[in-house]
Amino acid sequence: MCKGLLGKKLGMTGLFTPEGQYVPVTILQAGPCVVTQIKTEARDGYNALQLGFSEKKPERVNRPRRGHMRKAGEACFAHLREVPVENPDDYSLGQAINVDIFEIGERLRVSGRTKGRGFSGVIKRHGFSGGRETHGSMCHRIPGSIGCSAWPSRVMKGKRMPGQYGNAMQTVRNLQIVDIRPEENLILVKGAVPGAESGLVTIHKTDKNK
Repeated sequence: MCKGLLGKKLGMTGLFTPEGQYVPVTILQAGPCVVTQIKTEARDGYNALQLGFSEKKPERVNRPRRGHMRKAGEACFAHLREVPVENPDDYSLGQAINVDIFEIGERLRVSGRTKGRGFSGVIKRHGFSGGRETHGSMCHRIPGSIGCSAWPSRVMKGKRMPGQYGNAMQTVRNLQIVDIRPEENLILVKGAVPGAESGLVTIHKTDKNK
């Protein structure tokens, strides 16, 4: 069985359980995805499916990529990703994969790109407390001393300093499916998912389901 799908984060809301408990959920549009390439262990060294998501006008896709996707049909896609599969012989090029591969209560691993926050200081980026605000202090938001004195007389690698914050791939594990709406290709998962609204996410099954 296919172990994942591509999708889009639509936003967050909340649901009430039959017991009256309020559960925050993230709404994900999962698929439909189309198989654009099949990779086998005999030929490629591993079993996987390359999935296409979010149709795109052919004239907006470069020719090499358009020729690659033409093997699976006339449609072109904005995103291509690989997901593992147990038996690739069960699938064919151009086959559509939907949310019916998931079940309510199943655990997922969701990956997305976090919101980019630009160049940020140490208080926003790392949660530093900052300097004091009174008694003539002029060190309110600076990182303070960053180096060593006599030895080793350099800034150590990995020192937390100002820099680019966000716009990085992040994975949240062990998210539980609260509801599935196959007619709309929607999955409602408990908790938050990285990324902004309409951002691309990769949804994987986890071993927690066994």
